[in-house]
Amino acid sequence: MVCNNEDGVLIHLNSEEEKAEEFLRALIENAPEISVIQSHSLTDIAFREYDTFSIAPSKAQHQINIPLTPDFVICESCKSEMRNTTDRRYAYAFTTCTQCGPRYAVTTKFPFERANTTLSDFSMCTECETEYTNADDRRFHSQTNSCKECGIQLNLTTSDGTPLATDTTEIIKKVSGFILSGNIVALKNTNGYLLCCDANNKTAIARLRKKKQRPSKPFALLYPSLEKIKNDFELGTAEEKALSSSAGPIVILDPKKGIADLERESIAPQLHQLGVMLPSSALLTLLMDALKIPIIATSGNIHGSPIISEAADAVAKLSDVADYFVHHNLKIAFPQDDSVVRFAGEQQITLRRSRGLAPNYLNAPLSGEKKVLAMGAHLKSTFAFVPNGHTYVSPYFGNLDSYDVLERFQENITKFTSLFETRPEVVLIDAHPQYQSSILGREWANEWKAELRTVQHHKAHFSSVLGEHGLFDTEEKIMGAIWDGTGLGDDGAIWGGEFFVFENGKIERLAHFEYVDWIAADKMAKEPRLSLLCMLPETQREGVRQKFSKTEWKVYNTMLEKNTLKTSSVGRLFDAVASLLDLGDTTSYEGEAAMLLENEAKNYLGSDSINFLEGTPYQNIPVKTLMANIQKAKTEGLKKSQIAHGFIHTLALSILKTARQNHCKTIACSGGVFQNSLLVEKLSKLSKTQGFKLKFNRILSSNDENISFGQLCYHQYIKN
Repeated sequence: MVCNNEDGVLIHLNSEEEKAEEFLRALIENAPEISVIQSHSLTDIAFREYDTFSIAPSKAQHQINIPLTPDFVICESCKSEMRNTTDRRYAYAFTTCTQCGPRYAVTTKFPFERANTTLSDFSMCTECETEYTNADDRRFHSQTNSCKECGIQLNLTTSDGTPLATDTTEIIKKVSGFILSGNIVALKNTNGYLLCCDANNKTAIARLRKKKQRPSKPFALLYPSLEKIKNDFELGTAEEKALSSSAGPIVILDPKKGIADLERESIAPQLHQLGVMLPSSALLTLLMDALKIPIIATSGNIHGSPIISEAADAVAKLSDVADYFVHHNLKIAFPQDDSVVRFAGEQQITLRRSRGLAPNYLNAPLSGEKKVLAMGAHLKSTFAFVPNGHTYVSPYFGNLDSYDVLERFQENITKFTSLFETRPEVVLIDAHPQYQSSILGREWANEWKAELRTVQHHKAHFSSVLGEHGLFDTEEKIMGAIWDGTGLGDDGAIWGGEFFVFENGKIERLAHFEYVDWIAADKMAKEPRLSLLCMLPETQREGVRQKFSKTEWKVYNTMLEKNTLKTSSVGRLFDAVASLLDLGDTTSYEGEAAMLLENEAKNYLGSDSINFLEGTPYQNIPVKTLMANIQKAKTEGLKKSQIAHGFIHTLALSILKTARQNHCKTIACSGGVFQNSLLVEKLSKLSKTQGFKLKFNRILSSNDENISFGQLCYHQYIKN
């Protein structure tokens, strides 16, 4: 007899001990491909007689202590069935089995049984029920099992709600035609709506940008097959494995020379690389089989808001964006964006951890005596929850300045406390008192009568890497290079270019980038020219006067004279260099200037690399000296690509120099700056030749998505 209980899979078998151990070994060695066996045990119990094999209905008698299963992309067997004209699931847009389909997205309660999912709205027909109860069938106890007769229904409408079709084959044919004719289609996938248009139609892409209010941020591409991706992109082993994995994330790739039929500049303005994914569901597979060309497939939302999953919400918010809508009647309990990854060699850099990857964190359970909720940061928000013996790190939500994002964030935390039937006893927040996550955390801690603790932003980043790599028990001294855009420091300054050391259970600040002025509040992060003005030596500021109007020049210089707020931000340093090289003085999305600078640096094909701090002694990195040297190189006529490349090379060297000065052989790197693949590649190569060991975030993103997990780690392991 087999069943799920609050601790996982429970198997009762009548057997001698030797046979039972043989059975356990075989089970572990031949476990299903998508399964994760964290632990196992064999216990002798009182005899129970079983005449046959059975799976018993699951009941949780105590508090739940099992992972939440992420969504899985459609498997090859299901693809074959829905492409087979003689199969009963031919052209069924929600074909799934025990090896694939939505899990987390449709979960409403534990354990994962059909009655505890949104599939409970659909009663299985006789044939599906037969599959579900037949131990020899590949859909035996497949909780998302359905077919055309009993399953999820599609409907196609115009933007004003006029019905056009309900038959799947007709819908796919019409939608393909609409996309090829230059229309924008909002299509509900199993994790939320996607906005789709032809990736070779410049006019359609421009319309989508304008209506979605996303002027320049790159769009993701959905490709019909791995073979077509291989034709168009440079694909290493790691990239191919990621694209073909059960998570099926968007993967950032280098296009091959001469790639045809793509409006590259419209898709990713001024950037060489493109984000590419394969169909994650049966519905998307059917659409791409019909189209046979790559399309734009971006989150169904207005830029800055969370992905939409309900039809009424989609129509209300996207009717001015999409020309047509494809709805279906499966409720989505947990809407999620697509995950995004890139690679620096074999090193995976997670840019967004969401569908297929979240919400479990299986490598480092942080169970303790108390139930802990970590509220994370403000941008790239996530929360992390330890209600039992497992750690759950939510998918990415976005910027909590957005009311819709904040509302989704709160809703999901409430759902988690309900799902696990427990309230937190400890609430962890960022040290910045005005972060929405901090404000909400204080309110809930008060309501729940929970202990409230603050964790400094960059120490949480550092702790996240130490936690990912299980380094808290080491006796070795480890240096942390924590570089990002912003975070409130212990001294009231805005940190972002920090060096820490972890030793004997404590984290201490070693060094940092030279403090410079921070002016104009949030404007500083949106206008790289302001970072440039603040980071140049005063004697050299006149050289960038042309970037400002007369009034602006007067106002900003007056601000500088009176300013007291300082920053060590490397994120803003990237902005300053991008502006100095005339790559952009203002931005329309977070990280745009840094991406353009990395893009320019990759254009440099020379073998020599400039160190802009060569011969300069320092403990704290001298920002103004660095900027003065870069400005001099520009004045002397060096190519932008060589300067950009040299800047990143200089930063990599600064990490190794600081580690050497402080006698650290292991370096842990975190913060949004380490999403820069060229920096990671350079640092990896240099560290190998100089005898350093590097640790990066690999499962979690290096950006602020990891703050919630880092807060948990800091709370459990750090003494100061």
